Amino acid sequence: MASPQTKQKKQIATVLRQVFGMEELRDGQRLVIESVLAGQDTLAVMPTGSGKSLCYQLPACLLDGVTVVVSPLISLMKDQAEKLEEAGIASAAQMNSSLSRSDEQAALEAIERADTDIIFCTPERLVTAEFLALLKQSRIALVVIDEAHCISQWGHDFRPAYLEIGAALDALGKPPLLALTATATDEVIADIRSQLGRSRMAVVNTGIYRPNLHYRVKQVTNPDEKYAAALQLVRDSEGVGIIYSATVKAAEEVHQLLLDAGESVTLYHGKLKASERSENQNLFMSGERRVMVATNAFGMGIDKSDTRFVIHLQVPANLEAYYQESGRAGRDGLDAECTLLYYHADKRLQQYFLIKHYPSADELRAVYDAAVALGQRSFTETELKSLVEQMPASQLKICLKMLKDGKLLKRDRKLAYALAPADPKAEQFERMAQVYVDKHERDRDGLEQIVSYAQSGYCRWKLLLDYFGDSPPGFEHCCRCDNCLSPPSIQESPPPLEQITPAPSPELALDLDRADGYTQTPALPPTAAIHSISPSPAEFR
Repeated sequence: MASPQTKQKKQIATVLRQVFGMEELRDGQRLVIESVLAGQDTLAVMPTGSGKSLCYQLPACLLDGVTVVVSPLISLMKDQAEKLEEAGIASAAQMNSSLSRSDEQAALEAIERADTDIIFCTPERLVTAEFLALLKQSRIALVVIDEAHCISQWGHDFRPAYLEIGAALDALGKPPLLALTATATDEVIADIRSQLGRSRMAVVNTGIYRPNLHYRVKQVTNPDEKYAAALQLVRDSEGVGIIYSATVKAAEEVHQLLLDAGESVTLYHGKLKASERSENQNLFMSGERRVMVATNAFGMGIDKSDTRFVIHLQVPANLEAYYQESGRAGRDGLDAECTLLYYHADKRLQQYFLIKHYPSADELRAVYDAAVALGQRSFTETELKSLVEQMPASQLKICLKMLKDGKLLKRDRKLAYALAPADPKAEQFERMAQVYVDKHERDRDGLEQIVSYAQSGYCRWKLLLDYFGDSPPGFEHCCRCDNCLSPPSIQESPPPLEQITPAPSPELALDLDRADGYTQTPALPPTAAIHSISPSPAEFR
């Protein structure tokens, strides 16, 4: 008699062939799918283009119950839902702010009737009491969280609603969980486990190395030279590409420069109207425009596999953001160029962005005192907001999360808050606030590390691999980056990035017109991977 494991492997192979038209899985996909089907909470750390979506789509065909997919991007969930429906793989419902009233009602009724296999929703929708009440009526087989690094306290700047996912999962009775991300240091992995209360979560880390990506840095001495270099790179590059800018102003300037030069180009940033962003994205995705100039508001989850080049006009906040954004090139496995235009004064721009207002001990105390002043057995965030009107909603959300983590607040299955039995002292609020003092120091370290990367003469891939704690067997250098092809000097091995002393930056007139609504994920110093697979170059082709 065949063992359960053998039966499961045959089921996976059958569904893979008959439903998805594929003959075999990559090693990382196989490990993730087997872990999910075994009922194990799983975190998959897999690079862009490695097939993370299949890791939940295939199990959804075999599990008894509905799969809930939490995605931060409406465009991505719409694309995946439509593809699943068109291919006849699964019936899918979407819950997001782009739906008309009638479409939303139809989706809610389908969920209530259990007429759907996969439910796509934003984190904001997941954490509403009404939607949770509806989901509780369903048999949930699996919850999938995309861009899972945003769950970590080091990554929640991107979407504050990620802070509440752990509480939402508790309210649903802690269903099996699959978390997906392209990058995560060991500290972030540990924090994801902690924030979700899943200390035994299995981790499958396939490594970050993608040999088809050719990294290079071009040093420039002033903004005009930088713009001229960007134009020349576009002219010299074949195929489609993305130019990333740290600010709206620079994005608009380069977009106009390329337009004036006769290039096929479009624009995307957070200050455009939603309809204009959607139209411009469609122009790029359909191939009607060759180049997309964008802030970091564009790109996460975008499946443009034939992107041949990614150019960065300024250094991003850290190496994790740079790897995520540059990794949108070459998803088809063919060669692609990733170029950073490094102007030393741009560091000052990112230093300005690091000046964020994190909760102080006094603000935490004020929120706690407001909760006490409500005099209610339980309360909602909305009710509390009326007593701290001057505090931004996102800041209040962070304070509530910190007070909950500090055991001063509790949360029930309807996501209402309640005071925990406590008589907090000033020192307790100081300790909680120190978390964000430490975070700011890590943010500063992350910026220094990418500046060091830009100034280094060592193999670009070796520096990235060392930073992420990844060690592909037999890897010494990539032989394809600028420093490998044209070494500035011969040295035995690269020192750690933090030991490379960056050049001082002169004063810079800061361009503060940055796209709002999206911020980059701060980096932490990595250590060894928990469970890693080193893929061969062929796996990315």
